[in-house]
Amino acid sequence: MRPPPVREPLSPWPFAGLVGLACVAFLIGATPIAVAAPWWAIALLVVLWLAALVLAIGWFTARPKAVALVPVVLALVWLAAVLGGARYLGWA
Repeated sequence: MRPPPVREPLSPWPFAGLVGLACVAFLIGATPIAVAAPWWAIALLVVLWLAALVLAIGWFTARPKAVALVPVVLALVWLAAVLGGARYLGWA
């Protein structure tokens, strides 16, 4: 009989990345309520979030530490969109 295969320990980074994506989803979802953003900007952020989710799922086992960076990048994109919209509308 062969010995059972040794399993690699699970990395916490992809789980942290998916939790971060959930947090960014709440940011994007609250944007039309907190900031008077146009519908097309929210739709673009939602499409970017869906693309980031697909990317994070694809990288879950292949690049676990990179998954943790995905929500950070997406949160910075969200921040740039909100601040850019505020400047465009003359709020800042």
